[in-house]
Amino acid sequence: MTTDKYRALAELRYRIRRFLRDGDVVARSAGLEPQQYLMLLAIRGLPQGSEATIRMLADRVVLKHHSTVELIDRLEKHGYVCRSRGCDDRRLVMVSLLPRGERVLEGVAKHRVIELRSNGRQLVNAINQLLEHKRPPRRGNDERNSSVGRGREKRG
Repeated sequence: MTTDKYRALAELRYRIRRFLRDGDVVARSAGLEPQQYLMLLAIRGLPQGSEATIRMLADRVVLKHHSTVELIDRLEKHGYVCRSRGCDDRRLVMVSLLPRGERVLEGVAKHRVIELRSNGRQLVNAINQLLEHKRPPRRGNDERNSSVGRGREKRG
């Protein structure tokens, strides 16, 4: 890897960490712990056709099952979410946002989108630097070698 690629990777990591840190600050200012915000976002932003089960949410926020349950407990105590049992399988626990959770999530999410609109270009540029694929210069690329590669004869 080249020095430029290391610099681009370091820049990307820096930009991601700044975005995450700033998001934590916004979440705290709204009265949420960062993981609470991430859980509310995961519930609201699940892929179409997915159900907000504890297992799915644990996967989406990259937490162990018991940690997810504890996080849902805290959110439920604050009136942000509620739990219900699955209709077909009563063993499944479904989680849904309550109006209070919707409101606090929307406030934080709107702020994050505004932040991305103003500073997101730097993050995109860092990603693009890593995705650029510059081909190394071809060796022996003189007229004779290039004509041979194409099946043409050199005429004199």
